[in-house]
Amino acid sequence: MLVVSNTSPVMNLAAVDLLDLLRQQFGEVVVPAAVIEELRLESDYPGTDKIRNAISAGWLRQENVENKQVALALKRELDNGEAEAIALALQLQIDVILMDEREGRSVAKSMGLNPIGILGVLVRAKQDGWGDPFRQRDLKQIAE
Repeated sequence: MLVVSNTSPVMNLAAVDLLDLLRQQFGEVVVPAAVIEELRLESDYPGTDKIRNAISAGWLRQENVENKQVALALKRELDNGEAEAIALALQLQIDVILMDEREGRSVAKSMGLNPIGILGVLVRAKQDGWGDPFRQRDLKQIAE
């Protein structure tokens, strides 16, 4: 299932070494150019190496927003990443969008999209039998 993401779900899951949950649950994640800019991939922030690896592996990829007018209109209310993510989801006719910010989620819902935040991703992981994602990661580290 292809999904569009805003910056915060990718950045925050990568920072706690759980970015792979997105690949496991959705297979492929697309982001607009504004999200790539906000991720600051040239930095050494926690998790940026995981994000660069996901891009190299091809399951996290950038797609350009073609309808600039929609993105521009959304930027009146939202930040660049949120606005372009919503515009991209509409462009690709994808109904699920990864987004945490309240205002962005509200706008996404008003446009017929189904926003899922990182809490939703963690709940889905638990429901899929993955257990507690943080505990699983800690157990893996202990085993190594």
